[in-house]
Amino acid sequence: MREALYYRKKKGNVITCELCPKRCAIKEDRTGFCRVRENRGGVLYALNYGRCSSCSVDPMEKKPLYHFYPAHTILSFGTYGCNLRCGFCQNWEIAHGSPRTVTVAPEAVVPMIKAQGPRCVAVAYTYSEPLVWYEFVYDTARLVKTAGFKNVLVTNGMINEAPFRELLPYIDAVNIDIKAFRDEYYVKYCAGRLKPVLETVARARESCHVEVTTLIVTGLNDSEEELRELAAWLGSLDPDIPLHFSRYFPNFELDLPPTPPQTLYRARELAQKHLRYVYLGNIRDGDAGNTNCPDCGAIVVRREGYMARAAAFKDGKCARCGTAIPIVGTVWQS
Repeated sequence: MREALYYRKKKGNVITCELCPKRCAIKEDRTGFCRVRENRGGVLYALNYGRCSSCSVDPMEKKPLYHFYPAHTILSFGTYGCNLRCGFCQNWEIAHGSPRTVTVAPEAVVPMIKAQGPRCVAVAYTYSEPLVWYEFVYDTARLVKTAGFKNVLVTNGMINEAPFRELLPYIDAVNIDIKAFRDEYYVKYCAGRLKPVLETVARARESCHVEVTTLIVTGLNDSEEELRELAAWLGSLDPDIPLHFSRYFPNFELDLPPTPPQTLYRARELAQKHLRYVYLGNIRDGDAGNTNCPDCGAIVVRREGYMARAAAFKDGKCARCGTAIPIVGTVWQS
């Protein structure tokens, strides 16, 4: 355990956690909504500090990050706990269960990256919600950054401004879930709110590389009006933000039919009116993951599943017409 950051004491030994917008009022010997921040004698402790439930070396594309060091690999860590409760959660066993964990010290992470070889350029804090692992992520990210490697958050974006701004100088890229573009969806299906997530996206865009993922759930967040509004909002921030529409399949507490592929194709068509790079995930389609030049249409990075390779891409530009392609880093050439 480690004493948590961002909390304040109230009367009667009650603590208000200031990490995320829920601002849980936590009585003694109780945890907040996320289950990993506990009031012990008027001190808030991070129960999950250094506790790792999942560790793997993943393709960068699996995060998904398509415009950040394509075809490289990333050392990925997860813990347990979450400050949302999405009925369709894909990682519910660790987010809402009690998985077995092993202890990992922040000082151990850099040697683990180095052991993977030159293709591995970054650490991802992922699988469960990394922002409720805040203290460990903060300590580790500083060491990783100092060593010359990159830090990536794969997150639901539910964090307050002050802790997020303190962490951002050490973060190089984020993939943020926008679950839907309706607050009522967040309230009913995720136990959260939309506005704080949008604020996190905007703040991250000021500081690091940003990509966004939206899981399209059959009949719940798939209206053309909502998808159009989501894309228009992102486009108003930056039309080069990559947007990943992912296909829903039944999981955890939700048993709706899988999203029809035609819904994803229509979503991409609508989003491309506002955004230059729109991708489809969890779908068998040879073109769904390719990066195309927005001017001439040439495939600049070709993807098959999580495998990526450069096509018409050279020196950060489309090799056919010379248009600049906003990809951070090089494409790994094996």
